[in-house]
Amino acid sequence: MTKTLTLTAAALALSATTAFAAGHCADGKTLTEGTLTIATGNPAYYPWVMDDAPESGKGFEAAVAFAVAEEMGFGADAVTWVRSSFDEAIQPGPKNFDVNLQQFSITEEREKVVDFSMPYYAAPMAVLVSGNVADTPAEVDALKGLLWGAMGGTTAVPMLMDAIGPAKDPLLYGDNADVTAAMQANQIDAALFDLPTALYLSAVVVEGSSVIGQFAAERSENPDEFGMLMEEGSPLKACVDDALMALKDSGKLAAIEAEWLQQTTGVPLIK
Repeated sequence: MTKTLTLTAAALALSATTAFAAGHCADGKTLTEGTLTIATGNPAYYPWVMDDAPESGKGFEAAVAFAVAEEMGFGADAVTWVRSSFDEAIQPGPKNFDVNLQQFSITEEREKVVDFSMPYYAAPMAVLVSGNVADTPAEVDALKGLLWGAMGGTTAVPMLMDAIGPAKDPLLYGDNADVTAAMQANQIDAALFDLPTALYLSAVVVEGSSVIGQFAAERSENPDEFGMLMEEGSPLKACVDDALMALKDSGKLAAIEAEWLQQTTGVPLIK
């Protein structure tokens, strides 16, 4: 009887070891054993999280989080959500989460005090137009005829000239706040911003404006890249990176982006 129990225990141990080797690279590395604790903002906003409910898996970052968790060996019932402010998360010190998704741009300064995963998103440039021309098709030929504004001395200017080639020279401004003010005053029809900024400006700042199209991220010289934030020295980093690479290689990451940042927002790719 004792021998049988010993053999059974050995078999179970071998089975557990096999399961760990097969995909549970995070074993023993999370805040709570068997659970992946993921943080997002308080509140979390569209289109990154829909209806401020990350547990639904709806919204770009919520969907990415669950896909990464699954790739790491955590089912949806093994994911716990917590909230944090943006500023709190990027400070040095212990964290109450394993990973945090809040549109954190990967920067050298931040990497001195926290860890980032490989990028899960590279923000493309998008076209923001005033309400007067909101029905403009997201086609290069149609965009050429608009009166454009841009912040002088930035990569938006050469991209505008190369990708669109406006019929009229763009009006140049000292900073993006001036570009936005010019659109509010109906001095310009359109401007290029990274997609997250364009969505925010359309929803909150420039009344009546619309984001009518986006260019592929690779067309930007130095696109803003978002990474999953972790405590400095996190043992999970390699595991998270492997999961993201697998999602990228399989095309699933691109599919999630297309669903939530193109189809859901209604911001198509400009080809």
